[in-house]
Amino acid sequence: MKKLYIFLLAVVALGVASCSEDKLSDTTIYTNTVPQRDAFDEWLLENFTYPYNVEFLYKYKDIESDMSYTLVPADSAKAAKLAIIVKYLWFDAYMETVGQEFVKSNVPRILSLIGSPAYNNNGTMVMGTAEGGYKVVLYMVNWLNDQTLRNYQTMTDYYFTTMHHEFMHILNQKIPYDTNFELISEKDYVSGDWYLQDDEEDALPNGFIRDYAMSEAREDFAETYAQYITNPDALWAQKMAAAGEEGSAIILQKLDMIRTYMKDSWNIDIDELHKAVQHRAVEMSSLDLETLK
Repeated sequence: MKKLYIFLLAVVALGVASCSEDKLSDTTIYTNTVPQRDAFDEWLLENFTYPYNVEFLYKYKDIESDMSYTLVPADSAKAAKLAIIVKYLWFDAYMETVGQEFVKSNVPRILSLIGSPAYNNNGTMVMGTAEGGYKVVLYMVNWLNDQTLRNYQTMTDYYFTTMHHEFMHILNQKIPYDTNFELISEKDYVSGDWYLQDDEEDALPNGFIRDYAMSEAREDFAETYAQYITNPDALWAQKMAAAGEEGSAIILQKLDMIRTYMKDSWNIDIDELHKAVQHRAVEMSSLDLETLK
C-alpha cells in the first residue's frame, strides 16, 4: 500500500509539472469582426431588430429551416419588398392599435423567409409556421412579382392571413383561450382530412370560416381570428351570406369568444385592429417598395 501511495504521488507531481510548462494560446474561437451589411441589412436592424428585438432572416440558414422539406433561399430583392409590407401591414397595424410595448413583448423573435413552397405528401402546401412561440417562417417569397406585391387580397391569401394566424398561436401559448370554445364545433372537426372539405359546401354552412378551420379547435380559433382581421368588410359579409343563418351564427359565436379573449387577455379591440389593417390595405398600393427608408 505504501509503494502504491508513493507511485500515485509521483504521477500527480509529474502531471503538475507538465501543466506548469503549458503556455496559454492567444487564439480564440470568438471574433470581434463586424459583419458586412448592405443597405437592406441595415434597414432590417433599424426597423425590426432595434425597436422590436426581432431577427429578420432572409439569407438561408439550414439550422433555421425545416430539413424535412426541399427548400430554396429567398430572393433578396423580393425579400426586401415583402419586409416593407410586413412592417406596414402587420407590425405597424398592431402598433397603431395597442402600442409598441405589446409588439415588442409578443411578436416572434425570428421572422424567416424561404424562397420556395413547402409541399406535404398529401399535396397541400405549407404557407407558414410558428415554432415554440419565438419564430414564424414564411414561404414562397420567390413567387412574388410586381403584380402580386400590389394586390392586397393575393398577399393576404399567401402571407397576411398566415401571419395573423400564426401570431394567434403564439399568443395562445402564452395565455390559453377558454376551452369552452372547443365545444362549439366539437363533433365537426375532421383532423387531417380538412383539405378534402369545400369552403362553401362544407366549411361555412357548418360554422367554419374555411376548410382549414375544420382540422381542430386551435386552428379554428386562429383561422377565424385571422380571417376576420384581414378580410375586407364586403368579403366577410359575403362569407357570412354563404354560411347561411345557422353557419354564420356559429362563426359569430366563435368570433365573440375570440373578441373577449383578446380584450381580456391582451387589451386588444379586434374591431379596431381590423380597421387598422383595412385602411392600410387601401393604402398598400401606394407603398414605395423600391426605397428602403
